[in-house]
Order: sequence, then structure tokens, then C-alpha cells
Amino acid sequence: MPRLELLSLGLAITGAAAAPAASAATPLKVISYAQTPGGFQSPARGWNSFALQANPNAAPSFKFDQSHVLTQCSVLASDGFKGNYDYCSLDSGWSVGDHGDDNGRLIYDSSLFDIPTLASSLHDQGLKLGVYVVPGAFISDRNKTILGTDTTIGEVCTGDEGLIRCIFDYTRPETQQWHNSVVDLFASWGVDFVKLDFVTPGSPDNGQNLPADQSGSVVAWHNAIKNNGRQMRLDISWKLDRTQKYFDIWSANADSMRTDQDLNNSGSNVLVAWGTVQRAIENYRQWIVAGLQFYDQLTIYPDLDNLVSGNPESISGLSDGQRTTVTTLWIAAGANLIIGNDMTTLDDFGKNLLTNPQALQVAAFTAQYPIQPRNPGSGGQAATQFQAWIAGPSPSGEAVVVLVNLGPDNGQGGFGTQTRGVQTVSATWQDLGISGQYNVQDIWNNKSLGVVSDQVSAQLNEGDSVLLHLTRA
Repeated sequence: MPRLELLSLGLAITGAAAAPAASAATPLKVISYAQTPGGFQSPARGWNSFALQANPNAAPSFKFDQSHVLTQCSVLASDGFKGNYDYCSLDSGWSVGDHGDDNGRLIYDSSLFDIPTLASSLHDQGLKLGVYVVPGAFISDRNKTILGTDTTIGEVCTGDEGLIRCIFDYTRPETQQWHNSVVDLFASWGVDFVKLDFVTPGSPDNGQNLPADQSGSVVAWHNAIKNNGRQMRLDISWKLDRTQKYFDIWSANADSMRTDQDLNNSGSNVLVAWGTVQRAIENYRQWIVAGLQFYDQLTIYPDLDNLVSGNPESISGLSDGQRTTVTTLWIAAGANLIIGNDMTTLDDFGKNLLTNPQALQVAAFTAQYPIQPRNPGSGGQAATQFQAWIAGPSPSGEAVVVLVNLGPDNGQGGFGTQTRGVQTVSATWQDLGISGQYNVQDIWNNKSLGVVSDQVSAQLNEGDSVLLHLTRA
């Protein structure tokens, strides 16, 4: 389907076009994913409410309540999505915002949601429920006793962490017991996914007075989930510190981590701006380069924020070529595929991007082998407008290659080049760090490029890309 878009721009992809002369490329280090701390071997796929909450003008019929959420998520149980996307995740606003129950545990806003009933309805459709939390307990609950203890919240949680919450002392066992009690409550409701936001170091303060280090909250939530025994994904957010000290903490305690700030185009009539996507792609590049430095296997998946490629440009803010590139990069990174679109206004192009069987087969591969950058002409890993990426190859010789023209830097991408219009983007086998003959399949155009032994090349307009699946010939 994207082939029609490419042809309308006069673009083509080949297996043997001219490429820049390459110097000796750095040898390819193949990095892979291993089982996460929560026992998962693939990233999450589903839908999240935040993009529609942050951009109400883009989906004026959506209201953040149980009925409208069920309408959105019921699409995940329909043809194409069923069995491929299963998480229905509520973002901020589902819970009472200034106090908890008699033991200071989070409670749902009953004017908007009945969480146990919502979970049951989703489970009946083969779906799962996600909820949003932030570190700390409510300051207003400081005199309440932690369930199963004689300790008040105020004895182990003090000060103001900026979101009308106090700051826990994570050395106290009662702190862990508070987290255990909250997760036990969530489990009794039927929760399957927890998004823990405003984790530091990393999260921008967003106007809040956040503590410098809230990594203890990630450990506490992980241990609470493990202690309960119900399998729940733990996704931590946002733009988290990628030094080895903290990367190690995230990898040992969470199933996925945000690599960038929010992707949404808050308050706009459309969901996202291309410049913000450029920034998100650049932050993934930084994340995987750090991962390559520290690990041979990653035990945590990247979360590039919501995938907003399902709606037409009038809603998404992205051209068809850009929508294809967003989907391509999210899939190829092995990232969470959490849709942020209005599921009631998907167009055929967007639905194909999200449910294309060949693309989902690629996603199964990149859930084990994420893409890493290999600069055309050098095989390096620097930020650049014209980028090649490779996932794998696996021991059997299977690999995924992406070629992309990210377009001129808008000031957030960091790659500097300002070349306009259609450009030839090529990557030699030397650039990519591979050798030999490969059968090459152009995924979005469902076209075989035959057996290729030296390079791949595509003419790409700004924001366009190609997704190639390689198997040993």
C-alpha cells in the first residue's frame, strides 16, 4: 500500500543503486532482547488514552470515561487487531486525584470508571487493562495507616514530590508494604499493566518539583508485582536516564521504559508534529547506542510513546509517508506498539499499517533483535538525516533493514543535515556489517527484490522510509 505513495512521488527501491564509497565500517555487534523482569518476551501492544486526552480537538467525540474507552478498545477485539493488540491502557485521570482509601491506596473515580467492571468487560473480549500511576502517596493521606502495619504513611513518606504526593523512604519495609497493598488491590480489580510516570532521574519536571532520584519507586513497584504473583507489565516513564547505573536499575525492574518525552502535540487539532517524531527517533538512536555499549542482551523494551499512525493526516498530523515511517521505526525498534489514535476514525491506510500481516511478522523478529543505526557510507552510529538501520542478523541469517530520509532537522533531531526533497539513500553490506547473499522483501509494497549481494538503495522524500526483510539466500 505505501508503494502507491512512493510511486506518486516518483520514488523507487532497488537492490543495486549507486552508494557512497564506504570506509571500513565498525564490525557489527548484534544485540538482542531477553526475557524481561516481569517474564515477557515481547513488547506490549494495545491502545492508550493519553493522546486523545491531550489533544481533544483531534477527536472531539472522545470523552475520558468508561463508555468511550470501551468503544475505543473494542476495535482491538475486531478483525486484524484481535490477537495482535490486547492492552487497553488508561492514562492520568482514572483515579481520584487528591486522596486514597482508608489505607492510602489509590481508588478509581467512580464518576468516570468502575475499574473491576471495565477489567471484566475487557477480559471477556480477550483484552487486558492498564492503569497510570506516579511515585509516592498522597500528602493528604499521611495520617492513614499502611495496610497490615501500625505505621502511618507520614512516618515513611514525607515532604512534597510535586504532584501533591510525599516522597517515600525506600529503605523502610513499610514502604514496600504500601506498594504491595496497592498492587494487591489492582490485582483484585483485574489490572494487567501499570504505567509508572514521572520517574527520575530523567523525567523533565514539567512544572513539578520532582526529587532527583525516584528509582526506588521502580524497584518497589516491581517487587510488589512479583510479591502478588499476578503478571502485570511495568512500563516506566519518561525519557529516563541512560547512564549505566540507572539503565541497570530499569533493566532489572521494569518491562519497558520511555526513551523520550511525550509525543503528543498537546492542545492542537492534530495528534503530533513531524519534528516531534524526529526527536523521538533520535532519542531511540541514543538509547540503543547506550544499550550496545553496556549489554549484549537487553532485558527491557523501549517505549517510544504512543503510536499515532492510524488516522489520516487531518487527525494524526502526519502524511502517509510519515505515518509509514513512524510505524516502521516503532516496529523495527521492538518498541511497545501502544496506539494513541482515535480507533473509531482509522482509515484503510492506517489500519493496514497497524495490522499488515507481513509487518507483524517483522515485529515478531524485532521483538528479539532491535534495529541499530549504521550510517550510510561509514557504518557509524551518529545522528544523520539519511539513515540506515539493521536488526540482527540472527544465527539463521534473518535480518531487517530500514532506510529513511528523516528530512531537514527541525532543531530537535540533532542530525544537522538540511537537504531537501527526494534523495537516494543507500546502504552497502559493508555499511550494515553483513556479507553474503540475501533474499530481500519490501514489506509495505509486498514485493520481492530478489537475491541481493551488495547493497540496497531507495529514493526517499522527506519523512519517507522503506522496511526490508532479509533472509539468507
